[in-house]
Amino acid sequence: MANVKVAFICTHNSCRSQIAEGIGNAMFAEELECYSAGTDIADQVNPDAVRLMQNYYGIDLSQQFPKKIEALPPVDIVITMGCGVQCPTLSCQARYDWGLEDPTGKGDFAFLQVMRDIENKIAELAIENR
Repeated sequence: MANVKVAFICTHNSCRSQIAEGIGNAMFAEELECYSAGTDIADQVNPDAVRLMQNYYGIDLSQQFPKKIEALPPVDIVITMGCGVQCPTLSCQARYDWGLEDPTGKGDFAFLQVMRDIENKIAELAIENR
């Protein structure tokens, strides 16, 4: 059976959605195929996200870059990260908003909490889609 394709969407595609794509593809690749994108992309992935994902998860985001929604392949599930982003042109079978606070500028503890929240939510999503 093919993996469920999931798109994680936030405004800049520089932090939460990139973290989710990284965790999803590294830890739950047997169940999910993960992508990320944004509606108003930043110039680069948040350096704190890159550093902490490497240090705490061993996941390298250094080659990642922000992508626009139009660059996504067809997906089954769309998950917005909690930034009020609407994706009316992105068709899917299910949509969720995870309501996660943006940790940008808030220090390592805030980043690590968001990373754990994302990991837990993706684990639940993977279990639901086995």
